Amino acid sequence: MRIVYHAESIVDAHLVKDALDHAGIPCFINGEYLTGGVGQLPARDYLTVSVPDVCVDAAGPVVREISEMLQAPLQADVAEPVPGSDTGATPPLRLRPSPI
Repeated sequence: MRIVYHAESIVDAHLVKDALDHAGIPCFINGEYLTGGVGQLPARDYLTVSVPDVCVDAAGPVVREISEMLQAPLQADVAEPVPGSDTGATPPLRLRPSPI
């Protein structure tokens, strides 16, 4: 098994795992159950996604695509209201860019 992704959280580890599963690439999340011991473990590199050695080349493009999507900034939702449809309903939720 080779590590193809170092995750920051269990959520992005599962996003990568699901994408790899969808592509037919067997994979495994390492350190998934260590998240409960964060206070007593080093805070880096304990959560990774691994694939068998023969699948590393096939996993590369999938992992890169998911990594790029996870690192992309959020786009503002700029939906325009439909004219004449003021029903007093709650406006749609708007996504805001991350303040990072």
